[in-house]
Amino acid sequence: MKKLVLILGDQLDINSPVIKKLNPKADQVIMIESADEAKYVWSHKAKIALFLSAMRHFAKQLEEIGIPLQYIKQSPKSIGDTLRAIIKKEKCTHLVCLEPGEYRLKCEIETLASELKIELEMQEDPHFYCSRQEFSNWVAGKKELRLEYFYRLMRKTHNILVDKEGNPEGGQWNFDRDNRKPFPKKGPGLIPPPELFEPDAITKAILAEVEERYPDHPGSLAHFQWPVTRQQALQALEGFVEHRLATFGIYEDAMWTDTPFGWHSLLSSSLNLKLLNPREVIDAVLIAWKKHDLELATVEGFIRQILGWREFVRGMYYLDMPQMAEDNFYKHQNSLPDWYWTGDTKMKCMQEAIGQTLDYGYAHHIQRLMVTGNFALLAEILPKEVCDWYLAIYVDAIEWVELPNTAGMALFASGGRFTSKPYIASGAYIKRMSNYCDSCQYKPDVRFGESACPMTTLYWNFLINHRKQFEASPRTRLMTANLSRISDADQESIQEHAKMILGNLNTL
Repeated sequence: MKKLVLILGDQLDINSPVIKKLNPKADQVIMIESADEAKYVWSHKAKIALFLSAMRHFAKQLEEIGIPLQYIKQSPKSIGDTLRAIIKKEKCTHLVCLEPGEYRLKCEIETLASELKIELEMQEDPHFYCSRQEFSNWVAGKKELRLEYFYRLMRKTHNILVDKEGNPEGGQWNFDRDNRKPFPKKGPGLIPPPELFEPDAITKAILAEVEERYPDHPGSLAHFQWPVTRQQALQALEGFVEHRLATFGIYEDAMWTDTPFGWHSLLSSSLNLKLLNPREVIDAVLIAWKKHDLELATVEGFIRQILGWREFVRGMYYLDMPQMAEDNFYKHQNSLPDWYWTGDTKMKCMQEAIGQTLDYGYAHHIQRLMVTGNFALLAEILPKEVCDWYLAIYVDAIEWVELPNTAGMALFASGGRFTSKPYIASGAYIKRMSNYCDSCQYKPDVRFGESACPMTTLYWNFLINHRKQFEASPRTRLMTANLSRISDADQESIQEHAKMILGNLNTL
């Protein structure tokens, strides 16, 4: 029996069960850099560099502790085809791995094992609180799948922010309403910077390699300072809980020009590469809560993102794939505007969100949901093109987390399968939560005409077109009620202007 142990680029945990159970005398570990993984969506240079640097640092760590490793650099083949060649050459009888974070890759590996008639041992990824089977058990028999009820179960099951009787700390499960404030009118003020890391020799070599191999890919490497090792990830976690967590909650939805990170943690890439375990992140936040007497609303808001939403969308991804990738509830067919890849648009909010994304490979959740995602939904863009963009452009985007967030939440492509309403807003929301509109040629309070904000025009157009759907739900009924304040003539003008916008998206 000859085992081949596959470690993927988003499974960089030295305590992984596939490493812990390894027999160094008989088993062979393999890691594969595949050029296909950078190209099947047009990946941001920083995303490519982050994965490669983290993988090579992890490979060095494995070698230093005596793990037998075969490391394939920049294979021109897919991961599956590279594996196939190695399995045949080495005459392996067993393939061991953790379950991949992409359905596509999971199927590729399962098909490969079946074709080669080798035994496949695909283990549950331990970097989640909720196993796939536990999630399926929770789903069984439910008519509605909603985060709130799943989140409460997770809190009780894992004894997080609950008292001895299982009741929520502070008397309520969710403090979301306390965490929606914009920055003050004068701006965010001084924000302690996140922990950033100067590239070492390995990373510098990778940055040069990425520039050479992927010169036409989007994004910049000039600001690359992401954590690429376990030690750096732990330092980033400590820096956040000590210096930024206290003010994270209240301003977690706020946006401001030249403020790419705000009070956010920037831990998602380390969590998704498995350099951090969500349990240690939540433990660190709970310790800081008591140590610094932090606001419960801030602590709960952060924990909800990890224990609640992160676990929930992962469960939904594997529950609904491959259908989730094809969902298109509104039958939208428009192409993604070219300026999503350049930021070259007259809309200031899109300039800012896309510009910082190109610079850093990062935007926080409101910029993704209520700026770039909101516009994509209102502009009737084909969901697959939008999802491919999100998967390509963000350093923390792995399909299990990216696709449910984009297709299911931002685009409502699943038709309310696990979200209760489309997340849409006019330019008024952008104005309230940011200073973007202050320097924009478009006016957020103008519904149609030359100076009208495209977000506003398309918002009202969307409500007019989908009035019946919105009126059928108590959560959205108030939105369409506002249409009664707009005259029939103005509604016709909105739709005419929207038609012009939708036919010329690249010119905005």
